Amino acid sequence: MLLLGPSGSGKSTLLAALAGVLGGDEEGDSSGTLTVDGREPRAARGVAGLVLQDPDAQVIMARVGDDVAFGCENLGVPRDEIWPRVREALDAVGLAVPLEHPTEALSGGQKQRLALAGALAMRPGLLLLDEPTANLDPLGVVEVRDAVAEVLAQTGATAVIVEHRVEAWLDVVDRVVVLGADGTVVADGAPREVLAAQGAALAASGVWVPGREPVISRVAGPAARPELLTAQGLRVARVPRHPLPLCVDAGLAGGSVLALTGPNGVGKSTLALTLGGLLAPASGSVLATAALSAGADPRPIRWRSRELLTRIGTVFQNPEHQFVAATVREELALGPRALGLPNAEIGARVESLLDRLGLSALAGANPFTLSGGQKRRLSVAAVLASRPRVLVLDEPTFGQDAVTWAALVSLLDELRASGTAIVAATHDIRFLEAIGAHELALSGVAA
Repeated sequence: MLLLGPSGSGKSTLLAALAGVLGGDEEGDSSGTLTVDGREPRAARGVAGLVLQDPDAQVIMARVGDDVAFGCENLGVPRDEIWPRVREALDAVGLAVPLEHPTEALSGGQKQRLALAGALAMRPGLLLLDEPTANLDPLGVVEVRDAVAEVLAQTGATAVIVEHRVEAWLDVVDRVVVLGADGTVVADGAPREVLAAQGAALAASGVWVPGREPVISRVAGPAARPELLTAQGLRVARVPRHPLPLCVDAGLAGGSVLALTGPNGVGKSTLALTLGGLLAPASGSVLATAALSAGADPRPIRWRSRELLTRIGTVFQNPEHQFVAATVREELALGPRALGLPNAEIGARVESLLDRLGLSALAGANPFTLSGGQKRRLSVAAVLASRPRVLVLDEPTFGQDAVTWAALVSLLDELRASGTAIVAATHDIRFLEAIGAHELALSGVAA
């Protein structure tokens, strides 16, 4: 079953309920009746295998093999069965690393494959997947989809899959259930029948309906802008003293968009953090021109946080890694307040971003209680509130329904037209096309 619906409609919450981890010591509550294999979900733990939207939240062990084996060990699977299952699951999801490979050295996309492998190794009767391909490269999407399809065919397991984009799963699923913004069921049936009968209404509600994707009208801006940031002979390292093989020479001018693309694990996120002045180059240099440094040290890695605020703003791949305030409104006000702006100016910036990105109704909510798509929009908005001249974005459109995707991309395009330079590590081809990005395809060799 493919479970669709706009961001915040309750898809992830339903998966948590099916897995038996909703309520009690965990967040959330429920009413009514829900059974899994004829039992309360809590009594059926082990029957369901859940892959969370945030793969970092499921990495338990320091080594890849141990992490995949963890669930099997908790289920009491005999030792001589565990390691064949581990290898089989890693092969199925295409995570080709040694069993002793450190989990901390994996990219976000690789961690996503690791989480899926851990669930598959348990051989659950109910497989619950929350955005399982969101941070994967195009080849990885196909590999993971095919791996899930093969497991279902071999085991007869049931799968409930949450995805915003429909097309990859149409030939795998038997049924589509669509939730409305209020969490009620607005459509339920065979995939192509549902999309044919209700395609227009579903697209308007935010569902990514094939052939009805949103179209962005680009904003015109001056053709020539001063260069702001340069990388020369740049090599980067995810783990200190272990540089990745790629080498980058690139310049970034105001009003330009540089898209970092390539397979998972090639170093997109690491390169983005290095360009953003948050990781030191392994070798080579990242330098700000006078137009960006404005009297500060030309090396962004030496800038204090206050110096970064209006110069380079970075959005991490995992939005939760940068939340520090108790409410959405306070999170958005942090940067402007650190700049010493008047309260009236802070309020105006915050309210504008809340409105543009569909977060007004959540202004008083704790950021950690938001859905994945809402967290992503908040993390972007929090950086935009300080109005930096360079934006470094890691998977900026992750978890967005069609409506919120269009709002977010339109806002970023307006910033580009106004002279903001954007670096985006992404697998979202639609985003690249909509914003007119120049693509830097990384492959582990000199770029």
